[in-house]
Amino acid sequence: MAHPSMPSAAPRPEESLPPRSAELGALVRLALPAVATQLAQMGMGVLDTVMAGRVSAEDLAGVALGGNVIWPTMLLLMGVLMALTPNIAQLRGEGRRDAVGPLVHQGFWMALLLGGLILLLIDQAPKLYHLLGADPKVIPYAERYLDAARWGLPGIMFYFVGRYLCDGMGDTRPAMYVAVFALGLKGLLNWVFIFGHWGAPALGGAGCGVAMAITMWFEAAAMLWLLGRLPAVQGTNLFTRPRGPAWGTLSQLLRLGMPIGLASFFEMAAFSLVTLLVARFGATAVAAQQIAFSVNGIIFMLPMGLGIAATIRIGHALGEGRPEAARRAAEVAIAAAVGVGIAAALILLGAREGIARLYTREGDVALLSATLLLFVAVYIIVDSAQATAMGALRGYKDTRGPMLIAFGGYWLFALPLGTALGLGWVPGVGALGVYGFWIGLSLGLALVAGGLLWRLLRRSHRATLPA
Repeated sequence: MAHPSMPSAAPRPEESLPPRSAELGALVRLALPAVATQLAQMGMGVLDTVMAGRVSAEDLAGVALGGNVIWPTMLLLMGVLMALTPNIAQLRGEGRRDAVGPLVHQGFWMALLLGGLILLLIDQAPKLYHLLGADPKVIPYAERYLDAARWGLPGIMFYFVGRYLCDGMGDTRPAMYVAVFALGLKGLLNWVFIFGHWGAPALGGAGCGVAMAITMWFEAAAMLWLLGRLPAVQGTNLFTRPRGPAWGTLSQLLRLGMPIGLASFFEMAAFSLVTLLVARFGATAVAAQQIAFSVNGIIFMLPMGLGIAATIRIGHALGEGRPEAARRAAEVAIAAAVGVGIAAALILLGAREGIARLYTREGDVALLSATLLLFVAVYIIVDSAQATAMGALRGYKDTRGPMLIAFGGYWLFALPLGTALGLGWVPGVGALGVYGFWIGLSLGLALVAGGLLWRLLRRSHRATLPA
């Protein structure tokens, strides 16, 4: 017998489907706040890149190296917690709101465990830098950034539990409110601690880490405060006395969430490892690559928001026993994401040099980053498709297959190929440097996107077949 907090709805006769335009409207209403949330979260990294870059290339490279450890690790653990969203969405679709609160209580226990684990993992970062041969001049800057930033990570785990609760209940606005206020706070704290205002010491890039830790705990506190005032969580038993860890529920959440986290980790870690490998070419290459990744990350938030909306819409439809409606939501979300990718690619092709100049005053860094933005423009279309397909598959609670596709595409194909091209290991081809790594990443991303779209097509079709 299934655990009462882990839903599994039986299909019911399908009602007439709304027009695709209506489905697009529903997705957009969910996606826009989610996009704003993602952009605000990404904006914190952009602030770090822009503001640390005003100090020196070494400070910028140190923040880049630190971020390329902290963000993949955080995404891994966030993905585990993301298992809450499809479960809560299906519970809501089934009309079982009273079961949501006890499930979220287990999410908070999981956040507590993961928050402690992430502190231990981040502590090993300096060993990784030396192992991969990062520029010795940059490593101390990265260590100082991480020493401060990591103390905020347990707090951000609690924030994400609250966010995934609201998302699953069909209200993506609360997370947006918190994230937007947090972005403003992060900018202010960066200004204080990077440049030494209001009596604070001028910490340079390490000041970004101090600001990050404070901001993450603000997000946790603000989200917990909002949960007590949101109509969306009324009747969920969220504020009943929490029980201790229910290991059966935690185990089920881990089985669903760990593949989500690993899939995100495999993608982000692949990009981060490329940055660490590129670090052997010096601070200019690292800084330029960080700018290109930052721009790509901003654009990526748009299809990721559509993926979050697809998770919610598909979860609600399946909870209601309407698999055809779930399939339509997936189709419309993918089409919208591809359209977003095409528009973004056209903008990048025309404005890449100006965008690069927004990030840095150093001519050699701006020139290299503008060239790398050509790669971003080329693959952003398939990147948009894969991000949304991943979100749609989460709505179906299909997480293991996407994890394997991501692992194969990035780690068995993209990284070996990119490393061979970048370091000159391909006979008859000289070392292409940073460009070789981006060729490998682009081809690997196309492979992942194709695999996810194929799997989504099969999974959505199977869900509509009679039992």
